Amino acid sequence: MFAATTVRAVNDLTARWARDAVGERGTALTAAGLWPLLALLAGPADGPARKELAEAVGTEAADAVREAGALLAELTATDGVDAALGLWTQRVLELRPEWRDSLPLDVHGELTGDAPTDQAALDAWARRHTDGLIERMPVRAGADILLVLASALLVRTTWTDRFEEFPLEPDEGPWAGRELTGLSRIRRDPEEIRVHHTPTGALTAAEVAGDNGLDVHLLLGPSDMPGGEVLRHGVAALGGAYPAVSGTALSDGVGPGVKVRTVTSFDDRPIVKLKCVGFTVDAEHDLLERAELFGLRTATNAARGHFPGISPQPLAVSSARQTVTATFNALGFRAAAVTAVGMRVGAVPQKESQMVTVAFERPFGFLAVHRESGLVLVAGWVTDPDGWSGRPRGRFEGRPRPVRAGRGPAAPR
Repeated sequence: MFAATTVRAVNDLTARWARDAVGERGTALTAAGLWPLLALLAGPADGPARKELAEAVGTEAADAVREAGALLAELTATDGVDAALGLWTQRVLELRPEWRDSLPLDVHGELTGDAPTDQAALDAWARRHTDGLIERMPVRAGADILLVLASALLVRTTWTDRFEEFPLEPDEGPWAGRELTGLSRIRRDPEEIRVHHTPTGALTAAEVAGDNGLDVHLLLGPSDMPGGEVLRHGVAALGGAYPAVSGTALSDGVGPGVKVRTVTSFDDRPIVKLKCVGFTVDAEHDLLERAELFGLRTATNAARGHFPGISPQPLAVSSARQTVTATFNALGFRAAAVTAVGMRVGAVPQKESQMVTVAFERPFGFLAVHRESGLVLVAGWVTDPDGWSGRPRGRFEGRPRPVRAGRGPAAPR
């Protein structure tokens, strides 16, 4: 079972990162894939780098390596989630046995110093641990890269109740006039829809349950609420931070996208109609662009070493990147991410029933959540939904196209 303190720490990093990173363009990110790497660096770090990394992960540096290992083990044991850790070093780098032995078995590989050879090995690892969804390791190999520490995360679930597909043309908003892949389903559980009253406006959340203990929460805020705020409030709402109304307490217009009306039905149980769009979101993040957020500001200073607990040789972070892809369609949800740090030196009607319709027909957020613990595995913001293909899918065809990490500069930072 995920430790509650770790769940809070990872979700807090998710909220802070989403608030800072989400803008006008669609994106996806996973703090669950990044947090263990930062924690594995916090423990063996010293000086200001140790303090900054510990603050970023929200735990004591002395406990960070142990908690990182526990999180990776729980992720690996979770149905619908595959997690992997990889470590590669050049032979010239001497590792502290106590740090190396704190890692899972069989994660240590060798860097030759030959960039093409090393890159091929790193890329093969990324493909193998993401079912081919991520084709390349986000960081680049090079002769001066002494150590690469990476995580891979693969999340997948199939809806307990699938959606029907239809061509959707929104009447208003930034997607007006576009023919999109609409998704729709009708259920009898009004508690799936909640409206949270945040300090900056109402937030509508729709929970789409998977068949393996993973859910996806769709989030719609007021049209003027920035995407980063939508996701930040969504994570907070997941932890019960705001008062909320749901089910039969919902009224017309109580939250963004919510409409309530009376319809004829076979019985008087409430009806929930959920409408949204299918999407695939690909994203790449240069984590050093937000080095302070991730506790990496001091660690990138190559004037001195910062990780004596990893090696007696001085080490500084030269690159830190994440590549993510996520797909939501009629049958289920799939997401994959690779995060890496490089170091150098969804009869006849007779009775009336309330129908609640929620339409996600303009940019919205999503959270993929481990149901029992509330751990946010993947978060994202949708601005470019899938176009209508002209035919419904008869099987899961939402596998995201392979994502190639950007080539980046010729030499590592």
